[in-house]
Amino acid sequence: MRLAQNNIIVELHVPDFGKVKTFYKKLGFKVAWERKPSGLKGYLVMKRGDNVLCFWPGNKDVGRHPYFSSWAKSTKRGYGVELVLMVKDVKSEYARVKKFAKVVEELKLKPWGLYDFRIEDPFGYYIRITAPYNTLDDSNAVP
Repeated sequence: MRLAQNNIIVELHVPDFGKVKTFYKKLGFKVAWERKPSGLKGYLVMKRGDNVLCFWPGNKDVGRHPYFSSWAKSTKRGYGVELVLMVKDVKSEYARVKKFAKVVEELKLKPWGLYDFRIEDPFGYYIRITAPYNTLDDSNAVP
């Protein structure tokens, strides 16, 4: 058995794998593997370089989950969560992505010295696209 290269897995709970694949393929992700949705058993793993995202269950049964069923269906799935996608050329990525994604914060140089921008995916997940950096290095913190 081969173990994951990190110890944190981000799993986004979504009602439609079709929308996920359409949107994230435009961001440069590819399907690593997929289990077709059937009740609460669907699963999708997508990868772009070292960026990996997991999605569950891919159908309307997402609302049957014991925890998430207590939330209104109109609640944005990404409320209070920021996903960070690291890419080599942020400026060219911005020029490409703004043609199809809802930009919620324009490309700009941040106080910590990196360019980034923010978008929203079809389910309301908030995504920051930034240049690669070492998040364990505290010199990358906001000054």
